[in-house]
Amino acid sequence: MIEIDGLTKTYRTRRGAIAALDGLTLSVPSGGVFGFLGPNGSGKTTTIRCLLGLVRPAAGTLRLVGRPIPEALPAAIRHVGAIVEGPALFPTLSGRENLLQLAAVDRIAGARVDEVIDEVGLAARGRDPVRRYSLGMRQRLALAAALLKDPELLILDEPANGLDPAGIRQVRELLRRLGREGRTVFVSSHQLSEVEQTCDSVAIVRRGRTVASGRVDDVLAAAQGEPAALVTVDDPATAATVLQADGLGVEIRGAVLHVRGRAGELHDVSRRLGTRGHWVRELRREQRSLEDLFLELTGDDATVPNRTAEPAGTAPRARTTRRSTTETKA
Repeated sequence: MIEIDGLTKTYRTRRGAIAALDGLTLSVPSGGVFGFLGPNGSGKTTTIRCLLGLVRPAAGTLRLVGRPIPEALPAAIRHVGAIVEGPALFPTLSGRENLLQLAAVDRIAGARVDEVIDEVGLAARGRDPVRRYSLGMRQRLALAAALLKDPELLILDEPANGLDPAGIRQVRELLRRLGREGRTVFVSSHQLSEVEQTCDSVAIVRRGRTVASGRVDDVLAAAQGEPAALVTVDDPATAATVLQADGLGVEIRGAVLHVRGRAGELHDVSRRLGTRGHWVRELRREQRSLEDLFLELTGDDATVPNRTAEPAGTAPRARTTRRSTTETKA
């Protein structure tokens, strides 16, 4: 559904040019939920803007639902629903009236508006003015707008932004269901625990390049490295000496031993310690999370603040934001 090869884009700043995208390559298969991860400033939103024709890249090729971008953007965008940054809404109109305005552009029936309002959990507030909406409610309304065309591909930039825990869970379940229906949901997010629970596949980007990509389980398994176990004992220092004497790698972390070795050796840790009088209170295999992998691959970049510079050749930020949200909704 999405093919990116060698995508390059630079930003102008007072200190010179910064490469927001530096030869980024990415392939998103059809169907399921795909997580697009990276620290602030890693190029996620710039990538999405390039895909939607809102920013022209300096180099590289793009294909969206099988069509080259930007050449075939009008044909491709009919099959795409998107949220890019904050949605542009008429504050004095109700949520439903906002969606009716958007539906009229694509000649979508009013019945579809009511369907998507119910789908995102806004049925009870759909006739209230948008100015009374919280940030989370506005985000739900933006998601409803992205669903209006019943798209094959959804491109969502931080869809859970501003939602409370109940709202996050509702969005998670909605995205999963859309993926099970055969749609492709491309989600840019900072909420790594949510991505791990929601996504079938992920890509992690750092400084405009892809550093890991694939199915979530496969990416985590490839990064797991040598098997490790976490062992809790009463006397960690002495127990560590026992295991080290048997050739195992041991690191003491408070009351817990981090033990590395071959899989068969780890299965034997409890017996090794028990025969020497060390009773194991807990023994479990170490499982790396997506957050662990993300922090390892992105390093210090995970603390980089948002860049405020505009891509070279674009208009000032306020004008660009209005154009982005309007074109995205259309």
